[in-house]
Order: sequence, then C-alpha cells, then structure tokens
Amino acid sequence: MFEFSVVGGRVAGEIIQNNRSRVVQEVRETYLAHQAGRSVNPDSYFLRFPDKPDSRIIALPAYLGGSHEVAGIKWIASFPGNIEQGIPRASATLVLNDYATGYPFALLEASQISAARTAASAVLAAEVLTGRRSARRLTVVGAGIIARNILEFFHAQGWAVEELVVHDLHPQYGQALAGFAADRLGYPAAFSDSLPDALAGADLVVFATTAGEPYVLDAGTFAPGQVVLNISLRDLGPELIVGAYNVLDDVEHCLKANTSPHLAEQKYGNRDFVTGTLAEVIEGSVTVGTDRPVIFSPFGLGVLDLAVGTLVHRIATETGQAVPIDGFFGETERWGS
Repeated sequence: MFEFSVVGGRVAGEIIQNNRSRVVQEVRETYLAHQAGRSVNPDSYFLRFPDKPDSRIIALPAYLGGSHEVAGIKWIASFPGNIEQGIPRASATLVLNDYATGYPFALLEASQISAARTAASAVLAAEVLTGRRSARRLTVVGAGIIARNILEFFHAQGWAVEELVVHDLHPQYGQALAGFAADRLGYPAAFSDSLPDALAGADLVVFATTAGEPYVLDAGTFAPGQVVLNISLRDLGPELIVGAYNVLDDVEHCLKANTSPHLAEQKYGNRDFVTGTLAEVIEGSVTVGTDRPVIFSPFGLGVLDLAVGTLVHRIATETGQAVPIDGFFGETERWGS
C-alpha cells in the first residue's frame, strides 16, 4: 500500500518508443471508457502569469475506471520562450494515485507521456476518420516536438506516406523535421515556406503549432474529404469549422478556452456544427462523409495521461526500471488506532 516509485524521462521515453502501438490501443480503449462514463475528467486549471501572457502551467486531474481504477494529475508547463534557448517548450510531471486509498504510488516525468498520448490520439483519429493507414500527401504544419512524435507514431502504426510536406514559420525547424522524417522514418519529405502550397492537394493535414489565435481564415481552404487533425486547436477560424464535419474528443471540454470550435460556438450561437466524438465514430453511432472536410479537434483529456502513464509505470516496474523511494510516507499508521 505504501510503496512509492519514480520513473524518469529517459526510461519513460524508451518504454514509449518500444510500445507505440500499445499506446495507441490504450488511447482507443480510454476514449471508449470515457464515452461510456467510466471516468471523471474535470476541467483543466490554467495557472497564468501577468508578466508572461504566453506562458502557463496546467493542472489536469482525472480518474479512469474499468480495468485501470487509477486517479492522478498531470502538471504541465508550456513556456514558448524556451524555444529561443534551445530547450523544449513543455515540461510535465504525472502523479498516479491508488483508487482504493487515495495514496500516490508513483511520480513520472511526463513530457513524453503527454506528447505520446497526443500523438497517439492524432494517429488513431487519422485511422478512424480515413479508414486506412496511408496518405497520398501528408502535410504537417508546425515542426516541434509534438509534430515529431506524431510522425513517429504514424511510422510505428505502419502508415505509408507517398509525400510528406512540412511547413513552419521558422525554415530551420521545418527543414529539420523534414530531414528527420526522411532519414529516420523513410518518408519522402520536403519543407515548404508557403502554407497554401503545403495544404494544397493534401489528403491529410496535421496542425501542431503554438498558435494562440486563428490565422487560417478562408472558408475554402480545405477540400471536401480532406481530413484535418486540429491538434493545436487554435489555428482555424470559425468559418472553417462550420463548413466541416467536426469530430471532438469531448464536446464540453473542447468548447472552451477559445479553441477553434469554441470560437465557432461563440460566433454562430449554437453547436450544430459538432458531428460527434471520436469514440462515437469508433462505435459506429456517428459517421462522417466526404462532401465536406473532416476536422478532428482534441482538447486533450487527463484520462489519456493516466492510461499511458499507468502503462509506462507498469512496464517500468516489471522491468526493474522504476526507482523505489523508501520511506516516502512519514506516517503509515493512524494515531490512536
């Protein structure tokens, strides 16, 4: 009951790297459990700073039932200014709590867990919404760590990509990701400094930027049948949202914090543009057509962090890579009992 262990980032990263397909399966099962009501996923809490308006630290508490029966919280910082210093924008920790007693039993470095669950969610959505594991032209907008993780998960899932185009405001980042995709993943990849050119002709588009407000505003940007993974959530104007099939991870969560779907709700005064959730598409109760673009907008659920974090902790424990912290709890008996 009173065991407590730590899983560092290097171990977590190696476990994820060796188990990407299992991570995708965990994410799929967690979406279905969440849809069935076997979870509690409160609103995220945003800690913001007056002198750093672009920075924030977010608390994501959650409970995941079913076969997991675990609670916990992810504490993830997003400081875009880090990029200028050559260090990652995001850092995170994850605490896992025993559901029976509430006692924490593990602390994990979670930046890679967070990136993995985001990437797995994107690739799962691509598979579900296209019905295949191939793309004639895959365009990635934003060339950061999340984008790299998404491409790694595409590769791990056996996706065939005939042409990969990367666009980023900073050519050196875009060229670096294109080079990585070509050298490490074997995808024919190139950088484009023109967003319209990068989007044109792509059957699958991934947005993974740090944009705080929409900059893609032309309602005719996307073609019918084009699948758009709106991972960064704020790149697209409301005009594009209302003209598409919109699949979300969780409707209530996604329609807040000025995400693209939230802006559409504010502008048009309704939620008629929401087609359904990814879990509903998986179950077959909701379908999308090819007469309009299809946009997947995932707010990012804390239950996904719990699922992936639990998998990482279990494997780390089984392989002796979790570091036990003896005597972590100062008192383990109630006074007077």
